[in-house]
Amino acid sequence: MDSSGSNQAADQWGRVTEDGTVYVRSSTGERSVGQWPDGDPAEALAFFKRRYESLAFEIELLEQRVKAGNLAPEDATASVKKVRTAVTGAQAVGDLDSLHARLDVLNRTIAEQRQRRKIERAKKAEAAQAGKEKLVTEAERLAEGTDWRHGANRMRTLLDEWKELPRIQRNLDDALWRRFSAARTTYTRRRKAHFAELNEQRDSARVVKEKLVGEAEKLVDSVEWGPTAGRYRDLMRQWKAAGSAPKGLDDELWARFRAARDKFFGARDAANAEVEAELVANAEKKQALLLEAEALLPVQDLRAAKDAFRGIAERWDAAGKVPRERSKGLEGRMRKVEQAIRGIEDDRWVSSNPEARARAADTVAQLESSIQDLQTQHEEALAAGDTKKADEHATSIEARRAWLVEAQKALDDFSG
Repeated sequence: MDSSGSNQAADQWGRVTEDGTVYVRSSTGERSVGQWPDGDPAEALAFFKRRYESLAFEIELLEQRVKAGNLAPEDATASVKKVRTAVTGAQAVGDLDSLHARLDVLNRTIAEQRQRRKIERAKKAEAAQAGKEKLVTEAERLAEGTDWRHGANRMRTLLDEWKELPRIQRNLDDALWRRFSAARTTYTRRRKAHFAELNEQRDSARVVKEKLVGEAEKLVDSVEWGPTAGRYRDLMRQWKAAGSAPKGLDDELWARFRAARDKFFGARDAANAEVEAELVANAEKKQALLLEAEALLPVQDLRAAKDAFRGIAERWDAAGKVPRERSKGLEGRMRKVEQAIRGIEDDRWVSSNPEARARAADTVAQLESSIQDLQTQHEEALAAGDTKKADEHATSIEARRAWLVEAQKALDDFSG
């Protein structure tokens, strides 16, 4: 029949018969998709075309979602299958073959996406495996090390990083996890043992340092400067060898130990400064005596010079010790005066041997007597604990013994 008749309509994809039956054409032939009795055939055809357009729009949306990657391949395949079923039995008029073709393209796209995702999953799994193996290796290194300060924090960080990595093949994932967990357990056990031992050592150090502090505080008022200073040095060596006590207590004990030590050495330095000032004053006295002795030269009256020098020598001895750096110079100049006076006396001995010998013998006797007296005084000072006075006597004894050697030589010359 003519498709332009008033009671029927037709186009490229379908037609409506006189009885209102609507047909759709496809590559497989023609099939009925519905009835439109007693109605306008053109309206019937338009109605079923709109159904087609709805199917085409649904496929378009599905294409967009698939291309955008918003659907997992499995979900996309299920959606294509559902839409294909709808297209296959669609009560619609239009190019159904093109819809099937578009769905075929979608299936190929989904297959490609599935393959890409498979490759990406494989890469991610490979990266995750490499990442977990790296974490395991570092955890095992930490477990065998001794980084107790930072190791625990690093272990926690490694665990957080492990949790962020995806699971890999189950048996491999489980094996790596067992190694990782074992490393963490080993590190934790060794760390606890280390700190337990450290606490024990610190407790032992506490006992030792408390004892050292007690002794340091007992010595603080000692005036035996040399021996006590040496003992403080011994205590300091023992302190360093003792190791650390618990931190807060260690600081407290050190503050007490240092306070005692500083107080003692402060007192010693003050005492030394006082002694040094006294030695300087003694040196000034001897300097004045030296000028007085040197004024005896040249000798005019030997007896008067000897008497004067003897008095100067007694005051010299009484003046006490002087700073070490000045002692040699002062003693040397004093000895020159003595030798000058003795030289004149020696000359007179040559001219008058008996008298000179008698005077030499008298000098030797006086020096021996003086040394004996000083020796007695030295011993008495030591017994009384007066080390300062004992040192002064010792210095005087040493000087007189030097003079005695020279006097004895002179007497020996007369005897010869």
